[in-house]
Amino acid sequence: MVTSLNAQYSAEFLRYNKAHPEAARVRLQQETTIAITVVNDSLQIDQAFLEEDLYLNDAATYNSKNTLNFSAFFELNKIEASSFSYENNEYVENKVEKFTEKDELNQSFYDDSKSLNFVYPNLKKGSKSILKYSQRIKNPRFLTPFYFGDYFPVQKNKVTIIVDENVHLEFKKFNIVDDNIQFTEAKKGDKVIYTWVLNNQQEYDFESNTPSYKTILPHIVPIITSYKIKGENIKLLGKVSDLYTWYYSLVENVNTEAPAKELVDLVSKITADKKTDLEKVKSIYYWTQQNIKYIAFEYALGGFIPRESNEVFRKKYGDCKDNSSILYRMLEIAGVKGNLTWIGTRSITYTYDEVPTPVVDNHMILSYENNGKTYYLDATGRYIKFGTPTSFIQGKEALVGYGKDFKIKTVPIIAAKENAIIDVTNIKIENGSVFGSSKTTISGYPKIDIFHTLESGNSETKLKKFYKSVFEKGNNTFQINNFKETNKYHYDNDFIVDYDFEIKNYAKNLGDEIYINLNLNKEISFYKTDKNRKNAIEYEYQKQYNYTTKLEIPVGYKVDYVPESVTVSNDLLTCKITYQVKGNEVVYEHEIELNFLVLSTEQQKEVNKEIQKIERNYKEIVVLKKE
Repeated sequence: MVTSLNAQYSAEFLRYNKAHPEAARVRLQQETTIAITVVNDSLQIDQAFLEEDLYLNDAATYNSKNTLNFSAFFELNKIEASSFSYENNEYVENKVEKFTEKDELNQSFYDDSKSLNFVYPNLKKGSKSILKYSQRIKNPRFLTPFYFGDYFPVQKNKVTIIVDENVHLEFKKFNIVDDNIQFTEAKKGDKVIYTWVLNNQQEYDFESNTPSYKTILPHIVPIITSYKIKGENIKLLGKVSDLYTWYYSLVENVNTEAPAKELVDLVSKITADKKTDLEKVKSIYYWTQQNIKYIAFEYALGGFIPRESNEVFRKKYGDCKDNSSILYRMLEIAGVKGNLTWIGTRSITYTYDEVPTPVVDNHMILSYENNGKTYYLDATGRYIKFGTPTSFIQGKEALVGYGKDFKIKTVPIIAAKENAIIDVTNIKIENGSVFGSSKTTISGYPKIDIFHTLESGNSETKLKKFYKSVFEKGNNTFQINNFKETNKYHYDNDFIVDYDFEIKNYAKNLGDEIYINLNLNKEISFYKTDKNRKNAIEYEYQKQYNYTTKLEIPVGYKVDYVPESVTVSNDLLTCKITYQVKGNEVVYEHEIELNFLVLSTEQQKEVNKEIQKIERNYKEIVVLKKE
């Protein structure tokens, strides 16, 4: 039986399946070869890739569909792909015959981002796949990082860079903490050959809400700093000033045509009653968020050169740089100066000094300065309150343009109290069930998140279902009976939801006593992480919760017991629960302040320790006794 079973699979499969019993696949070899040569007074850069994978379980079919992306900067030259089925003690090749090219945006833009899609035939447990393809990098600033690990085992990984001796490179290393990678540098004729080899790399653990893989996987970012042609040394990259000079060359001739009369009239209209520059900027910013539809695309030529503001205004859609272009022009019409600003979202972990190349950022916004404060205007979203940056650029460096000069600034992290959920609830007990009314006030990023969700459906049935999930109290018998919304979709004012609810069989009657747990919301437990977690954990924003619950003491009863108040606090969080008896009410208050975006594994332990103290108090109950 065992012999028959083994005959279905190659000896290679049995060996790797035993060595990596938890892995879905293993990469047998991964080779990257980059050739950089001087041709006709410019640099020619060609990349060749080889990937060979062996699939170790039935999840193999999920890897059948594959996509390669390319553009004006990354021109795909050649591709070969095959799957290999193990049949009759040998691998049988099944070549991929059909490759489908697709414009990523269905021609919504004059952009050249494309994808090549293909399917490995008959991929299953025990199969292999081999992919070979080559690219030409059209702009020497766009060398991309190469990685020495993945979320699956890699048996052999080799990177070779072959350059003309007149081409100078720097290599920026990240997450490389050991000497396992064998590096060699050799001279052969007029070529310099750099080689990195890493064998038998175990898989990295994938865990949810981990910060960018760039913070985990070992990798190197190659940078061409300069090259020599006909005795002349041409500076390319190496300093932030080199990167900015190139960026500026792409935008300095944008918006040279006169603004359309309709755009000028619009700016005059929406700023007519505004007395200060700050009010003018705010009104223009909100108009852009509301009226220019955002469609995202990145990493191609169109991702770096903004379109004319007249075109964006006419079409009423654009990407991040187009939104920045029309914002810049509208402010200019209003007599206000904005600054085009390049920035990387939080998924890109480098600083500008660390990696002064285009891989350091992937986004463009507009900055505006007033009385020493910088406002970061990102019109790619909606409901973004003036003065609040989008959540995914908090804490990031921004490259702010001032004509031919620039500054590097840091976007602030929005304080927890600005992202608050404040809930005031009144409840009474009737026959063991709890009936109550709540007023919940929501501000900051949580408000934006809720508004985005509300856009997908506004029927009363959908809303009740949504608000039940958002505001659930006590247990899963919680039901909202009716609700009222205030300031829905308002940019500046807090969003308020008033609602009545019922929680069935929540209070317990035993003899002449009633037992009730006033910890209706146990939000802090969500932030407790697995004690075996190996990676940092990231959250979208800092947050504050304030819950006040007022229990009406039933007629004929008195308070026999209320739990002690408790407070836990460290640099990362503050959490307190208090109880007071006031007249015929028990007043419960629960405050949570979360002052972190990312928690390291050590910080997770600190936070877990404090959360456990609170969770013990979540079990405490109020006892009411018949008089």
